[in-house]
Amino acid sequence: MKKVLKLIVVALLAASSATVAQKKFTADWESLKNYEIPEWYRDAKFGIFIHWGPTTVPAYGSAEWYGFHMWNEGQVDALGNPSKKPSKAYEYHVEHFGKPEDFGYTKFIPMFKAENFNAKEWIDLFQEAGAKYVVPVGEHCDGFAMYDSKITRWNSVDMGPKKDIVGELFKEARSRGMKVGVSSHFAYGWHWWTYKDKFETTDPKLRDFYWDKHERWEPATQAYIKHFYNRTSDMMTRYKPDLLWFDLGFSEPAYEEVRQKIFAQYYNQGIKNNQEVVLNYKNIRYLGAPDGTAVLDIESGKLDRIREEAWQTDMSLGGYRWGYTNNYKMRKPSGYINDLIDIVSKNGCLLLNVAPNKNGVIPEPQQAILKEIGAWLKINGEAIYSSRPFEVFGQGPTNASMKLHGNSHEKGFTSQDFRYTKNGQSIYAFWLKPDDREVIVLRALGSENRILNDDILDVTLLGSDAEVKWIQQKDELVIELPDHELKNALCFKVMLKDKPSDILGNKKSRKDF
Repeated sequence: MKKVLKLIVVALLAASSATVAQKKFTADWESLKNYEIPEWYRDAKFGIFIHWGPTTVPAYGSAEWYGFHMWNEGQVDALGNPSKKPSKAYEYHVEHFGKPEDFGYTKFIPMFKAENFNAKEWIDLFQEAGAKYVVPVGEHCDGFAMYDSKITRWNSVDMGPKKDIVGELFKEARSRGMKVGVSSHFAYGWHWWTYKDKFETTDPKLRDFYWDKHERWEPATQAYIKHFYNRTSDMMTRYKPDLLWFDLGFSEPAYEEVRQKIFAQYYNQGIKNNQEVVLNYKNIRYLGAPDGTAVLDIESGKLDRIREEAWQTDMSLGGYRWGYTNNYKMRKPSGYINDLIDIVSKNGCLLLNVAPNKNGVIPEPQQAILKEIGAWLKINGEAIYSSRPFEVFGQGPTNASMKLHGNSHEKGFTSQDFRYTKNGQSIYAFWLKPDDREVIVLRALGSENRILNDDILDVTLLGSDAEVKWIQQKDELVIELPDHELKNALCFKVMLKDKPSDILGNKKSRKDF
């Protein structure tokens, strides 16, 4: 009988604990501070972003911003003189498609056929790149939904590709065990269009695409915010993403109430589905959420220090160009690898954007970079995946610029720059820009710096079987480089002696005292 009662008590306690763990969130910041970032995300470190949509048809200039700039014909003052020149996008549009009053943005949608899109080939590539999660754009600022929306007819199933792009990518990625997310940029779409009576933006038949005529920078109306919520809720509940990403418009004050509502709804959906979820928000101009309620995303920038909470950088292979364009300039693979290392050393994740063309093909130059990143991660992945920041993130003269789009202000790393991570009893030291020197010095790993509490057992170079000669001095660890044929950043694994099983190293039981 006592045994039965004991089992009942244990069951009740377990149920009680489960109830506490499954407590629902309410739509207020105090409740949302109970959110915890899942371990899968903290371990993943590297994901792929996919900007794709109708702007890949003109494929000009700043890509996904084409719909914003194409209407700008310049303004005329009282004397008939232009106060500013037409935008480059306007001039390109007139030359290739006609004036925007004759050829509006919606005419690109039937031309966006994506006839060569193949979800399997894309996910094959992303896996080869070493990505652990994939985030296709659900809907950009133009409002064209790349999924089977039940809220708007302007979606990729009913128009353009006639395919559920998000759905096909989710299905394929999940079949490989990858996490999947989806992004919404639609809140900022309120500021996207130019309204003049001669443009189709004011056509009542297209109201459900362009919305109501308004001044560009006035706050979104409650009707628009409600429409945004309905679309977000539809996308969220239909696809059950592991990650939900929001662009800067979502952080504007007008969205404060619905922002908390979406946070709570998404987290509660995760509880219901036994799914650990991540929500990304921006802090451009407005702080979208208090610390601890979601995961901060820094657009094209990095932090200059270790952040206690996990965070993310979204960065494009094309710099400030996100969607495919005819001037998609990229860096060498080493630049993205070094950014990944720097971000991970400070407790962040990198969401690296690719840009397929209008046919659904990821161009070869982009593929080549992803494959080189993947080859590097196959060698050095143990120092990236599931790692955590070391006590210091690195050494050397170069650090991030703490400003919007900080990457565009950076000149790259030098041969004096190193970064650290740790994983268990191993410390990993990355040499970001190797040169021809024969000896390097790691200043954080000296015997008397009081950063390492455990003795160094050995030092190896990941990707090389050659013996590494080293000596630990009081202020530094000195490493002699072996011969190797490795490309990009080098990673030295510093293995430490096992730490004590308990603080005093005393395993006596109570009965021994």
